Amino acid sequence: MIQDIQASLEALRSGGMIVYPTDTIWGIGCDATNPEAVQKIYQLKQREETRSMLVLLHSPGQLAGYVDAVPDIAWQLIEVADKPLTLIYPGAKNLAHNLIGSDGTIGIRMVRDDFCIRLLQAFRKPLVSTSANLSGTPSPGCFQDIPDAILSGADYVVRWRQDDTTPGQPSSIIKIGHGGTFSILRP
Repeated sequence: MIQDIQASLEALRSGGMIVYPTDTIWGIGCDATNPEAVQKIYQLKQREETRSMLVLLHSPGQLAGYVDAVPDIAWQLIEVADKPLTLIYPGAKNLAHNLIGSDGTIGIRMVRDDFCIRLLQAFRKPLVSTSANLSGTPSPGCFQDIPDAILSGADYVVRWRQDDTTPGQPSSIIKIGHGGTFSILRP
């Protein structure tokens, strides 16, 4: 795991992309503050830039650095979540402009996966996370399901957990509005 983290850090710090395991499914990631790196992911996935990608953080204490205000409902949802949960917040800030939704929102998930936590702690920045597939094709349940075009287009492919065939599941998604309102987009 240590070698994978070091190699991932080298790729991320140089504006590159990695393919890596998360607490949900395998993802493509880059520095969430680097618009050129974000653009590379859109190109690799052949994805429209109007389709949002989310950001991973390792600690709820980091939220204030990337959203204007964290509504009380967000803290409550994070506290009671028993599976991976992506919250879409209004008022995104300090992130690559092409990562923020046209309405000013950003999806953020707190990771529970040991590899992701260690990588994020060492990187000290948020990490983009989007499924390791071409746009419009099924998300990879495990490493073997990732298309060759994605693997060959990444600057580094993490070896950790490549042999794990347990199918990953996407996170739940809840969009938080102003005033504490929310809507469940994916249970």
